Amino acid sequence: MRARLPLRLTRAATFSAVCLALAVLGHAAAGGSWPRPWVVAVAGAAVMVTAVLLAGRERSMVTINAGLATLQLSLHELFALGGVAGIPPPHPHVRGLGESLGMLVAHLTATLITGWWLARGESALWVLLRSAGRRLGAMFPLLRSPAAAAVPPGPAYVPAAPVPAPAVLRHSVSRRGPPLPAA
Repeated sequence: MRARLPLRLTRAATFSAVCLALAVLGHAAAGGSWPRPWVVAVAGAAVMVTAVLLAGRERSMVTINAGLATLQLSLHELFALGGVAGIPPPHPHVRGLGESLGMLVAHLTATLITGWWLARGESALWVLLRSAGRRLGAMFPLLRSPAAAAVPPGPAYVPAAPVPAPAVLRHSVSRRGPPLPAA
């Protein structure tokens, strides 16, 4: 099942908002400065474009976490470049966890928890969409996709000629296969 544009944009916007909020709050909480508004806007646009390109189908938890971790690292460094003037990259934070193992663990933990949360939402969304698609398709045959409607129906069911059974199986009943269509 592929995501069409409205669903793709909705999913990308959700991912972008969560990713950007996590990056901004994580950067400030780890001792960095609050990024400038224009840097946040540029970062948001870049994350949104990336998310729209990747939101065409259901993604696994591994893919979501890998994308989120990569974008978090990129956003962290972008915020350091666009933050307070005079702090060269790599930037030592003046307070908080600093550029240490503690900051890396905090970023990674927040990213993994958020990635797990997004993956659970992604899975629930696709289960809901598949279920709704099946129910609507059964209730309204006209809503089926044009590709499915263009396929001609298969040949009518014609039962095969009975095969003589050995004496042992002569009185057994075999009802394998789909039921006969109503005439």
